[in-house]
Amino acid sequence: MSEINTNEVENKKSLNFIEAAVEKDLAEGKNGGRVQTRFPPEPNGYLHIGHAKAICLDFGIAERHNGICNLRFDDTNPVKENMEYVDAIEEDIKWLGFHWNNVYYASDYFQQLYDFAIRLIKEGKAYVDEQSSELIAQQKGTPTQPGIESPYRNRPVEESLDLFQRMNAGEFEEGSMTLRAKIDMANSNMHFRDPIIYRILKTPHHRTGTKWKVYPMYDFAHGQSDYFEGVTHSLCTLEFVPHRPLYDLFVDWLKEGKDLDDNRPRQIEFNKLNLNYTLMSKRNLLILVKEGLVDGWDDPRMPTLCGFRRRGYSPESIRKFVDKIGYTTYDALNEFSLLESAVREDLNVRAIRVSAVLNPVKLIVTNYPENKVEMMEAVNNPENSEDGTHQIAFSRELWMERDDFMEDAPKKFFRMTPGQEVRLKNAYIVKCTGCKKDDDGNIVEIYCEYDPNTKSGMPDSNRKVKGTLHWVSCAHCVPAQVRLYDRLWDVENPRDELAKLQSEGLTALEAMKKMINPESLTVLNHCYVEEYLAHQQPLTYFQFQRIGYFTKDMDSKEGQLIFNRTVSLKDTWSKIKNK
Repeated sequence: MSEINTNEVENKKSLNFIEAAVEKDLAEGKNGGRVQTRFPPEPNGYLHIGHAKAICLDFGIAERHNGICNLRFDDTNPVKENMEYVDAIEEDIKWLGFHWNNVYYASDYFQQLYDFAIRLIKEGKAYVDEQSSELIAQQKGTPTQPGIESPYRNRPVEESLDLFQRMNAGEFEEGSMTLRAKIDMANSNMHFRDPIIYRILKTPHHRTGTKWKVYPMYDFAHGQSDYFEGVTHSLCTLEFVPHRPLYDLFVDWLKEGKDLDDNRPRQIEFNKLNLNYTLMSKRNLLILVKEGLVDGWDDPRMPTLCGFRRRGYSPESIRKFVDKIGYTTYDALNEFSLLESAVREDLNVRAIRVSAVLNPVKLIVTNYPENKVEMMEAVNNPENSEDGTHQIAFSRELWMERDDFMEDAPKKFFRMTPGQEVRLKNAYIVKCTGCKKDDDGNIVEIYCEYDPNTKSGMPDSNRKVKGTLHWVSCAHCVPAQVRLYDRLWDVENPRDELAKLQSEGLTALEAMKKMINPESLTVLNHCYVEEYLAHQQPLTYFQFQRIGYFTKDMDSKEGQLIFNRTVSLKDTWSKIKNK
């Protein structure tokens, strides 16, 4: 009896249903034993975290089976598309850590698709309809009631052929005519009821200019593009399940009698990534940007990949999150806190530990020499010794967090209070001796005395105290602005709430203004960070000790540092939500 490979068994157990289907096809020799996928975004906006799930699947399946994944831009609607989005999409995929074999565009196939449409007209499988799209929709019927045939359904082939060619010549106005596939107006699948496959659009295309006046619909272009490129597995989200028979039919019509049973693209559907407190429709995200409710597509509150990047999320954390939630055949609403948990887990092993004081009050070490400065050794990351250390200056006057002091503290307050000892991180144990207040009773200075024998390596360095506080030297720190980001929406399911408010007569913009979280951004302008941070690159990962994970914003410049909070050290949101 042969020995069982335990790793192989474990890998088999962990296969999701899509990987299992791909392996089955490979075992049966379909598509010549090849695996070829594609990621096909429409360049009409920036990628969001929902796209990350598709990217990880499309590229991951190809990587694991020594296959090919191509990037294909679904650029069939020139009204909404431009090169800005193309460039941004490419940047986001690279940032996530994936690389495509080739870049294609649906527009690469415009001539082939047009020729295919001409062939369908000649074969009696397509006709030009002069009805409005609204009237066509009314005639579709219901899943249990047959549709009504268009009065143009049986017009002569020569007439449809002439009209379609004149549509492309620009002789007719947008919306006046469409080309429809002639299939079955009584089919229980509504997508078979003579779907529109071409419409007139006179907006210049970002790649083809004014060459075309008719453009293919997604259902017509998608499967054909997969076929032209040799895609073996076309991975789509669940809303395309009822589209799959149409996808297969158009490929069958295209093959011209060739036997494709074992050599054809196969559409497989998986669930979308849905997050609570998140709205991911590109249409709605565009409204947020255009109306100035956020600061662009890369606003750190946006669910876009560039927004998460600017907020300080690592690509590895997003990939880990996608792995955690997996792929299923049913939709679910995932907790945003699960994403944040993946971010904390990842940043814990890669973020540099630094000191920053967000709500400062002066701490004076009264028995420390006035002109003395010591450079203390600070470990960059206790989780990874290879990250080394950096130095932080210690002096007589320090900034500490105002919330770390209480003049009259309860018994279990282990931070700074008169008569109590605490350790200053990377430095000495100090004992608070009192404080000074202004005329309004506000604390303006706190006083303490240090024990010179408690520095690391000194005789009393191991003396136990219950509190450890962070600090920065007043004379050796840098002022900074710190932006605290929170969820953009006040409602758990903004997609459903948006639909509800719109059904009540509100515009999308009015509904969004009602749902937006007024505390999604808090700006702190009087913070101090250690000098080390002034010389670090934007988007470097930091942990502000005892506060949270932060990154240096791209808008930072000399003398004007800006830091964005990525995520707090602990999940406080779920506690607030459950109160």
